[in-house]
Amino acid sequence: MIRFGVLLTVLAAVCAGGCVSVHDANVVVAARGPSAGVRHVVLFKLKDGTTPDQRRAIEESFAALAGQIDEIVDLEWGTDTSPEGLAQGFTHCFIVSFENEAGRDAYLPHPKHRAFVELAGPHFEKVLVVDFKPEH
Repeated sequence: MIRFGVLLTVLAAVCAGGCVSVHDANVVVAARGPSAGVRHVVLFKLKDGTTPDQRRAIEESFAALAGQIDEIVDLEWGTDTSPEGLAQGFTHCFIVSFENEAGRDAYLPHPKHRAFVELAGPHFEKVLVVDFKPEH
């Protein structure tokens, strides 16, 4: 767990060059550089029978991919908090950033990604994946 003073130092250092993401109670900090050219957006809804421990294992396993697959330049995630009521049942959103399509293409068959799919797949009620290149 990162202490608050360290977190403020990291925020100050990174804000000049990119975005900062802070996730979950464990406070994971990841910086996104401007070269991240492909976004891989994964939305899913877990089945009703998924236990809190299974949910946590799925979340942690996906988030851990950022440290296991070199092609990932950033990984952000969270659960739906929208007041609009338009989530269509999707509960989780993961945004994985890659420098280019080649990085994304290396990620998809990577053994660590495949292991995540095997762990989480039986718990998915539905999944939606969209990849895009930012137009900004």
